[in-house]
Amino acid sequence: MKRVLVIRNDKIGDFMLAWPAFALLKGSLDCELTALVPAYTQDLAELCPAIDRVMLDPGKDAGPVAQKALLDQLRSRRFDAVICLFSNFRNAKLVWQAGIAERWAPATKLAQLLYNHRVRQRRSRSEKPEYEYNLDLVRAYLNAHRITPLEPTPPYLAFNVEEQVAFRSQQAQLLGVSAERPWLVVHAGSGGSANNLSVQQYAHLIGQLQRDFPDVQPILTAGPGESALAEQVAVQVKGAVPVAHGLALPDFCRLLACGQLFIAGSTGPLHIAAALDVPTVGFFPLRRSATPLRWRPLNSEGRHLAFHPPAGGELEDMSQIDMNEVAGKIRGWAARYLS
Repeated sequence: MKRVLVIRNDKIGDFMLAWPAFALLKGSLDCELTALVPAYTQDLAELCPAIDRVMLDPGKDAGPVAQKALLDQLRSRRFDAVICLFSNFRNAKLVWQAGIAERWAPATKLAQLLYNHRVRQRRSRSEKPEYEYNLDLVRAYLNAHRITPLEPTPPYLAFNVEEQVAFRSQQAQLLGVSAERPWLVVHAGSGGSANNLSVQQYAHLIGQLQRDFPDVQPILTAGPGESALAEQVAVQVKGAVPVAHGLALPDFCRLLACGQLFIAGSTGPLHIAAALDVPTVGFFPLRRSATPLRWRPLNSEGRHLAFHPPAGGELEDMSQIDMNEVAGKIRGWAARYLS
């Protein structure tokens, strides 16, 4: 059995968009798949059904002892190949020093000289979704070994149905909502990953969707340091809107799985919800490196709706998005999920 290392040691959203690549590799090849990730995505990596082992990266700012320990660990695992979905000079040097025989990565920047298998992608053009660039790297590796790729399909993350029913009931009691009525889950935080809607825009949209779908129960979610922002949105919405916060990351994922619709900016929770194939509404700037196309979530066809500032305006000014127009488009599209 081959031992393959896959590196995606950057942000949560980027890591989630690697899940189809993990699934493609594991589904097509009899291998032991190890993922090198930072501590803040460890819990997510351990939820991924395609990953056999999780290896922690202490990060570029860790001291020399931690860096040497990581290198020693990589050497001891005797990997047959590494596929570097996120390539920078540190990652390139690390796998080269580890002596991994096959080193695959995008053909970009000076770091590519330390890989012996390079795939030209031109990611800076943002001509396709990030997850497709990741898939292309795995396809290139499989094709080089004359292995037919078995393409994966959503959802990429799922929980036991009975356990989810019990979890939904528990959370309904904690949040003061009904487990039987549909949940509209909204995440107003951004994690600094991209420009986002304002508090007023989120509140306006929630209020409009409550009027359009009277049976719907809005629930706001908050990651670390985002509770105050979520509370600000809740205050501006007429009627009580609970804020779910303080959940461990696996339980946060389970909460998203309870939603009938999930709304957020271009940030990690949007990509977690999409991996679960919960219908998603996302808000994106139009800067080329941050467009709805480049960061398209993992939903199956028809289960994602994207919005962005109007073409011809300020590419990153999210205040230009007309929330009445947004609510109108969501109304017809989401009726199948919220009614």
